[in-house]
Amino acid sequence: MKLAVAGTGYVGLVTAVCLAERGHDVTCVDIDEKKISLMKNGKSPIYEPELEDLMHKNSSRLHFTVDYSAAYKNAEVIFIGVGTPEQEDGTANLTYVRTVAKQIAESIENDCVVVVKSTVPLGTNDEVEKSIRENLSHKVIVHVASNPEFLSQGRAVEDTLHAKRIVIGVEDKKAEETLIKVYEPFELPIVITSRRSAEMIKYACNDFLALKISYINEIANLCEKVGANIDDVVRGMSYDPRIGNKFLHPGIGFGGSCFPKDTKALYFMAKNNYGIEMRTVKAAIDVNSTQRTRLFYDARQKYGSFDGKTIAVLGLTFKPNTDDLREAPSIDMVSLLLKDGAKINVYDPVGEENFKKIHKEDVQYFSTPEEAFKKASIVFVLTDWEQIKTADFSGKIVFDGRNCVNNFAVCEYYKSIGR
Repeated sequence: MKLAVAGTGYVGLVTAVCLAERGHDVTCVDIDEKKISLMKNGKSPIYEPELEDLMHKNSSRLHFTVDYSAAYKNAEVIFIGVGTPEQEDGTANLTYVRTVAKQIAESIENDCVVVVKSTVPLGTNDEVEKSIRENLSHKVIVHVASNPEFLSQGRAVEDTLHAKRIVIGVEDKKAEETLIKVYEPFELPIVITSRRSAEMIKYACNDFLALKISYINEIANLCEKVGANIDDVVRGMSYDPRIGNKFLHPGIGFGGSCFPKDTKALYFMAKNNYGIEMRTVKAAIDVNSTQRTRLFYDARQKYGSFDGKTIAVLGLTFKPNTDDLREAPSIDMVSLLLKDGAKINVYDPVGEENFKKIHKEDVQYFSTPEEAFKKASIVFVLTDWEQIKTADFSGKIVFDGRNCVNNFAVCEYYKSIGR
C-alpha cells in the first residue's frame, strides 16, 4: 500500500521503517531539511538499535521529503507521528498535530484514512477529523482512526515488528478494513475499539507502568530503613502471576518522552476537563520527582559539600540503548552538582553529543567510565549501560542509581537503592 508518515522522530521514523519492512511503500515527511537530507543518505537522526540497518534494507520502499503536499495527495493511509510535548501546565501540546491535520486537508486528492499515532489526549481524533473536514481543498472522503504506539526506546524496532497487540480505534468500517489490511503482513493480534477507547488505552498502559515503577521505588526506600533487601522482595513478588516481574526494578525513577509526559497529561486532563482527581497517578508523579535526585542528597549528607570536588557522572541518557535525554535524571543531577560547586566528569557511550547541547563547557567528557572516575572523589551511576555495569570500581565511592554495578564489593563505599 502507498503510505505517508508525518514526523520522523521515535514514533514516526520507527513506524515508517517497520511498515516498509513489511512491504509497504512509505514516504516520510518532516519540516527539518537537515534531517531529511541525513535520512536520504541512509543515516538515522536518532540512535535506535536495528533502525539504520532496516533503513538500508528497505531503501527502495522508503522516501523522505519536506514536500508534504506531494507526500499526502495520493496516499492511501497517512500516519500522524509528530511530537506532543509537555506544556508548562503539564498538558500535551497539540500544535504539531493540528498543523499536520490542516496540511493533510489542503493536500489530499483521493479518499484516504488518516491515522493518529501520536500520544494525544482523549477527543483529539475527533478534533483532527473536524479540522480535516473543515479545511478540505478537494471533494474527498477522509476517515480518521486512532492507532497508538507501544514502543519502548532502545527496543523500538522489536516492539513494533513483534508487538504484543495492535490497537485500532475506529468509528467506521472503511477505516477498520483499511488498517487491518495495513497490518495484515505483521501477523499480530489486533484489538478493535472506538477512537476514544484507543486513546485511553495508551494512557492507561503507560500510567500503569509508571505506577509500578514508583511503587517499587517507595518499597525500596522503605527497605533501606527497615533492613530488608529490595532484590529479595522483588524476587518474592515476581512469582505471583498477578504481579509478574516487569517494571519492578528499583532505581532513581523513570524518564524519557513517555512516562513523565503521559502521567502529567492524564492527570491534568482528568482534573481540568472532568473534575476527577486521579490520586494514584499524582502519587506516581510526586514519587518520581523526588526519586530522581535522592542520591545527590544521600551523598551530600554523608560526605558534605561537593564544592571543589571532582565528581563522575556515568550515564547521561534516561535509559541504555538510546541517545534520548528527555527527562533524564542526569540533567537534574548535573545541575545540582554544578550549583554546589563540583567539577564534573561525565561518560555516556551515545548520549554525549546531545548532552553537549545543554552542557558544553562546564563539564568534561571522557570516552570510558574508568577515565571519567579515575580522579573523582565520588561516582554517580545514572544509566545501566553495559560498559558501566562491568567497569572496575576498585577503591571508589559509588552511588548506584540503577542497582547495576556488578563488582560493587571492590568499592570503598557502595550505595544502591533499597539494598
